[in-house]
Amino acid sequence: MTSLLSSVTAESTNPSKYRAITLHNISSLPQSERLTKDQRFAIDVVSRVLPFKTNNYVVNELINWDEAPDDPIFTLTFPQKHMLQEEHFNEMAKLISSEASRAEIDDAANRIRMTLNPHPAGQLEHNVPVLYEETVEGLQHKYEETVLLFPSNGQTCHAYCTFCFRWPQFVGIDDLKFATKQAQGLISYLKQRPRVSDVLITGGDPMVMKTRRFKQYIDPILEDDPPNLRTIRIGTKALGYWPYRFTTDDDAEELLDVFRQITATGRHLSIMAHFNHPRELSTPAVREATERIRETGAQIRTQSPIMRNINDSPEAWAEMWREQVRLGMVPYYMFVARDTGAKHFFEIPLVRAWEIFRSAYNQVSGLGRTVRGPSMSAEPGKVSVLGPAEVAGQKVLALTFLQGRNPDWVSRPFFAQYDETATWLNELRPAFGEEKFFFEEELEQRYAAGITAGSEN
Repeated sequence: MTSLLSSVTAESTNPSKYRAITLHNISSLPQSERLTKDQRFAIDVVSRVLPFKTNNYVVNELINWDEAPDDPIFTLTFPQKHMLQEEHFNEMAKLISSEASRAEIDDAANRIRMTLNPHPAGQLEHNVPVLYEETVEGLQHKYEETVLLFPSNGQTCHAYCTFCFRWPQFVGIDDLKFATKQAQGLISYLKQRPRVSDVLITGGDPMVMKTRRFKQYIDPILEDDPPNLRTIRIGTKALGYWPYRFTTDDDAEELLDVFRQITATGRHLSIMAHFNHPRELSTPAVREATERIRETGAQIRTQSPIMRNINDSPEAWAEMWREQVRLGMVPYYMFVARDTGAKHFFEIPLVRAWEIFRSAYNQVSGLGRTVRGPSMSAEPGKVSVLGPAEVAGQKVLALTFLQGRNPDWVSRPFFAQYDETATWLNELRPAFGEEKFFFEEELEQRYAAGITAGSEN
C-alpha cells in the first residue's frame, strides 16, 4: 500500500486529524501525480455533475495507488470518465475547456442531473409522510414499521461513494433534499403512528455531525419516550471512511455515551454500517472503532450494493462476510446498485448478481448466512432475486419481497421471464404470459387512492 509521499503534511504527522479532499485541493495530493492528465481532467469533469469528496484516511490507508485507477477503493471514491454517459461527459468537457462561466457549467450540470433519476423508487412522490394534511419535513415512510429521519446537519459524508443513490442530497439543489433541523416532527408523527417500531437516522451520514448536534435529535426522542419505538438505527459509512469518529475525534467518547444512553432505555441500537470492499475492514482503526461501538451495547449490521468494478466477485463478498462475523458484526444485505446516478457504470445483470451471492454464501458458515439478497430497493419494495428455476417447462427467474409497500406482499414468490441481461425490476417481464406482476395493479390503486405506509396506521 502506497502512503503519502510527503512527510510534512498535517495528515502525515497526525493521521487521525480529518482532512477533506475535493476538486479544490486534489492537486495538493502527491498521489495525484500518479494519474495521467486525462484522468485528472475526467475527475474535474465528472465531479461537476456527481459529488466528489474523499479524505486522508481513505487516500492513505485504503487505496492501493499502485493499482489506480483500477483499484476498487479508488473507483469507489474518485470520479472517472465513464461514470457519465458519453454525450454528457463531452458536453461538460467542452464547457470546462472553453472556460465557460460558472453559471453555464452549473446549468448544464443541473440539466444532466435531472436525467439521472435523482429520486429513485418513488422517494419524492410516495415516501413523504403526511400528518394533519401536511407533509412532515425531513422524514420518509415507505414500510409501515420503519420511518427514516434526515437530520439537516447530517446531509454530507466523510467521503462520497461514486455509486451513491443519495447523491441529490449533496449537489446543492434544495428541491432535491430531504432534511429537518429538529426531532419534533418525528415525535409527533410517532405518536400518531403506533405501528412504527423503528426509526432509521440517515443522510448523508448522521455520524458527520458533532455529538452535540446529534444529541439535539436523540435527546428529545428519549425524553418523550414513545412506547412504540423499540429500535433506533443509524445508517453510516463512518466505520469504512472515518473510523476515528468513534475513537480519537474530540467528541468520540461523548458520542459513545449517547449510544449507551440509548441502549440503557432498553431499546435496540443498530449501526447500519456500509462496507463495500474487504479492505475497509482491514485497518487497526476500524477494528478499534468496531470494538468500542459494540461495548456500548449497540449491534453493527452490514450492507452494500454489489457493483461492477468494485466487488463483483464471490471471493470479495465471502471475505467481507467472514471478517464481519469475526469482528462481531451481522451481515445484513447485499443490494443491487440502484437505478440512479452512475448506475450504468456499476450495474451487473440480476442473474450474475445471484450467482455471485450464491457462490459467496456457500463459502461462509451459518453465522454469515444472516445476509439477504441480492435485493433491489425498487418502487414497490425490496425485491430479492431467488434465482433461476424451471416451472411448468419454462425457465424463469424466481423473486420475492423482503419488504413491500403492502406488508402482505412479503415472502410471496413470483416469477419473471428468464433474462440474463436485466439489471433492474422494471426490465423484467412476468412469466407464463401474464400482463403484470401480482402487485402492480394494487400498487397503481394505492397510488391513485393516496395510500402510503403512514396513512394506513
